[in-house]
Amino acid sequence: MSPIDVEILLQAEAVRAWHVDAVDALPVDEVRVTLVTDGSTWGRDVDSLLRRERRLGDLSARGSDLLPPGSSPGRHAAEDAVVTQEVRSGTRIDLSGGPVRPGCWTLTFDDRPGEDAAVQALLANRFPVVRVVDEHGRVIVEGRPGSEVPGLLAAALDDVLAGCVQLLVAAVAGHPLRLPAEPGGHDAPGTGGVPTPKARARRAWAAAVARRVYRRLYRSPHWRVGWRFTEGPGVLATGGLAGERWRDLPDDGRHFYADPFPIEVDGRTYLFVEDYDHRLGRGVISVLEFDGQGPVGTPRPVLEHDVHLSYPVVLEDDGQLWMIPETSAAGTVELYRATEFPDRWELHSVLLSDLDANDTTPFRHEGRWWLSATVRHGGSCSDALHLWYADRLAGPWVAHAGNPVLVDIASARPAGRPERHGGRLLRPVQDGRRGYGAALAVAEVVTLDPATFVQRVVARIPPDPSWPGSRLHTLNRAGRLEVVDGSARSSRLRHRSRR
Repeated sequence: MSPIDVEILLQAEAVRAWHVDAVDALPVDEVRVTLVTDGSTWGRDVDSLLRRERRLGDLSARGSDLLPPGSSPGRHAAEDAVVTQEVRSGTRIDLSGGPVRPGCWTLTFDDRPGEDAAVQALLANRFPVVRVVDEHGRVIVEGRPGSEVPGLLAAALDDVLAGCVQLLVAAVAGHPLRLPAEPGGHDAPGTGGVPTPKARARRAWAAAVARRVYRRLYRSPHWRVGWRFTEGPGVLATGGLAGERWRDLPDDGRHFYADPFPIEVDGRTYLFVEDYDHRLGRGVISVLEFDGQGPVGTPRPVLEHDVHLSYPVVLEDDGQLWMIPETSAAGTVELYRATEFPDRWELHSVLLSDLDANDTTPFRHEGRWWLSATVRHGGSCSDALHLWYADRLAGPWVAHAGNPVLVDIASARPAGRPERHGGRLLRPVQDGRRGYGAALAVAEVVTLDPATFVQRVVARIPPDPSWPGSRLHTLNRAGRLEVVDGSARSSRLRHRSRR
């Protein structure tokens, strides 16, 4: 091995902030950065568009920010090293977007090198499949990093580039990340229909105006919970929403309910939800009971925190009732025990800390407890799946050797409790390719142990006439009660007129 563990090749005129992040994150002792002159860049029009979108969206520059000319990031940067073809020993990663170089790994977007290919995909409203390939085109790692705001290039591009850093780290660490198999294959590279940066800039201005008008008229976002009683197989087993009629859990418009988790206890059914008050800008956990006809009363708060609470996973273990709500704003995963079910809960322990974990979901598999969650690494909070395992629900918890075990905006983030059907372990997941909470998918866990994770997507579930709207976000069931959540509208004008 060369004294230099890794060498990174960058386009001399397009060194960006995410390159610094990649160099700093690589799990090696030494990194050399070499500047080349035959790479590619996305051009001034795109940089102008990014600046305009940041101003309109009040966004700070991140990974896509261009560093001053002559910048060469790295712990051990090459001084005045400008090469075109020379290849050194050791691992070399070409991020310049230039032609394939012998002995180099290359980062590709929809099988094309160069960040300009990522820009083209995002302008076409598609998240590219990102791969690190060797000089013969063999895939070393692959993923589909994404963003919660695909329609905003400045935010989406920064999030995708942050995901690229994770893929590069996995490649160097020897973690062979792969996208799951799915019906119809992965998104194919698009052809045509890509707006120019100038046309996109005009659209960005119009979209910013539309967003401001919408937020004056409506509270946003606003979610709603759907419920139904079903005797037969549910959505997770059938892969579709059709069946018994869905009904809405009503709200007063000034706050909404989301992330529904039902549980049966002593023959009675309870539904726990995120209860978000628009006036406070923060959520608490509330509960209501269901009888044989439907909901009894309205949700009442049962758990509050210094930070926003959501995604209240409730479960029974060892004769006690437990809850793991999302506390990502506190950087923790917390376990609560019911002292007087369903209304009183106490903090039992902090399972994980110092991480931004989203929609943490516990489940049992082959004699172990597992936790699944997506963890933010400077980009999206929905594309990097992490796993932990333990012998007991209270821990201690051990991180999976391959974390993140999956980078995929279309199938990483949990969307409810995993269940077993016909011997298969199925997990509901969020498909965020069209934005946060836009659709669901069903993934079958094929292999899961402390060293390996493999899943395959068996169904995609967008909203449809049986559950209309622009979002479909969470799926759970307890006994006959099946619940989902999705988008709704809450008019500010309606409530003003009432007052």
